Amino acid sequence: MKPSRNTDSVPGEWYIDTACINCGASRHVAPRLIVEKNDKSVFVRQPVTQEEQLAAWRAVFVCPTASVRSETKQPRPNAVIFPEQIASGVWRCGFNARSSFGAHSYFAARPDGNLLIDSPRYAAELVKWFEEAGGIAHILLSHRDDVADADKYARQFGARVWIHREDRSAAPYATDLLDDRSAQGIAAGVRAIPLPGHTRGSVAYLLEDRVLFSGDSLAWSPRERDLIAFRDACWYSWTELTESLGKLAAYRFEWLLPGHGWPVHLPVVEMSARLLALVARMRND
Repeated sequence: MKPSRNTDSVPGEWYIDTACINCGASRHVAPRLIVEKNDKSVFVRQPVTQEEQLAAWRAVFVCPTASVRSETKQPRPNAVIFPEQIASGVWRCGFNARSSFGAHSYFAARPDGNLLIDSPRYAAELVKWFEEAGGIAHILLSHRDDVADADKYARQFGARVWIHREDRSAAPYATDLLDDRSAQGIAAGVRAIPLPGHTRGSVAYLLEDRVLFSGDSLAWSPRERDLIAFRDACWYSWTELTESLGKLAAYRFEWLLPGHGWPVHLPVVEMSARLLALVARMRND
């Protein structure tokens, strides 16, 4: 039976149905249209401009439960919906997987081999885009929860797959296992930084001392206007996560791209200061 329209969505063409799992992904790609209400995502207003129509379509393709809908068949915009460029050389993949509770994944273009950070669900549209972008050399898995269809992309592109050995049971096909050393090189300008806490084998990946892919260990909160960690979704150890984030503050980055939660772009010095302040709050929590 088709899920019904959530009546908390504003009246009009676009809506979100009651199968929404409140992963937040649609809010991240259409923030001026979709908000959280009663623990669900809902349209707070209808799209009007071309940009807003594109955002609504991004919400359709990012939603892991296919809950973003329209009352009648809408024409698809004549534009690339996903991947969506976030920073120079970095794209959000879309096509989020329910098995990852709607976590975001990312693609980074590299002259010596492109990267897929965590995995979307397997989609022909993405495969074609990745092929045209030069394929995928490395798949970097941040932890066991956000593996999704990494195995299918690895087979398609002959990619090496990286995961921490403590979370390897989620990706038995992985070609490279990370350990607890402070940082390990993946390729030129790419480092894996172990962050035990959310899971025992959580890892962040740092690209060119510029972009940090943090998995589920760290994110931005527009409500708090600050960096946050997810205590209610800390499966291994809050104490370990606190210490991990304290060590992470030694690294330089200006972009934070999480699996769950909001991304943020801040000056390097501010990012470091906010991270240290977060650690101090966590130690007192």
